[in-house]
Amino acid sequence: MPHLVLLYTPDLEREADIPGLCRALADTMLEQRDEHGKAVFPTGGTRVLAYPAAHCAVADGKGDYGFIYANLRMGTGRSSDVHKAVGDSLLAVLRASLGAILQQRPVGITLQIDESLNQVYDGKQSSLHPLFNKTS
Repeated sequence: MPHLVLLYTPDLEREADIPGLCRALADTMLEQRDEHGKAVFPTGGTRVLAYPAAHCAVADGKGDYGFIYANLRMGTGRSSDVHKAVGDSLLAVLRASLGAILQQRPVGITLQIDESLNQVYDGKQSSLHPLFNKTS
């Protein structure tokens, strides 16, 4: 964790660099620091996944409408200031990446951040984390 999942209308793939957007969002997540200068997210756990909607309906269907929904799921324990800073940073990346499209036609962007509260199971197996947890 954290996982940032993007769901979007498939028409955006014609106009947007979705793989580049994923990388920019992941890099932005990795740049985030808390009030003490500590990384907010672990490198090995940071993931951005993007999926075009196989089926969708946006608004009244009478226009060339697009939409992207971004949901960041993170563990508990971060302050509201960190939540806001992370959200503002990610939304800025989404706006910058999709800005030209937003000026050409109606496109909605939603970003939500959820904490994984009340988990009843959290199983993990990873060979990624050790790659980044080495001390020099």
